[in-house]
Amino acid sequence: QVQLVESGGGLVQTGGSLRLSCAASARTFSTYSMAWFRQAPGKERNVVAAITWSGVNTYYADSVKGRFTISRDNAKNTVYLRMNSLKPEDTAVYYCAAVVGGDWDSPKIRPDEYRYWGQGTQVTVSS
Repeated sequence: QVQLVESGGGLVQTGGSLRLSCAASARTFSTYSMAWFRQAPGKERNVVAAITWSGVNTYYADSVKGRFTISRDNAKNTVYLRMNSLKPEDTAVYYCAAVVGGDWDSPKIRPDEYRYWGQGTQVTVSS
């Protein structure tokens, strides 16, 4: 069983920045595909960014391209989401997700492709 613990959420003004972290308990973290999803009240959970286990490729939702950056530090068993130029529409609960394996060059972007989930961290962007 893999445990994921997110941190770094909070309240920020429009245009501000946050960095989310997700610490994984997996002993072979480097073999896990990782992603960040978000869910606003009354809406579906959608992918924000994803990264392959190899770290070779990443995926970003159109709404965050150029503003968010996903990265991983295998030595620290941690995946990050750097969020810049935040907008009120970025307000949501952000979830970290993990699954072992996957394509070395094609990130997984559907929720049903991920086996392990964190508890979520709230991000609120005030206007």
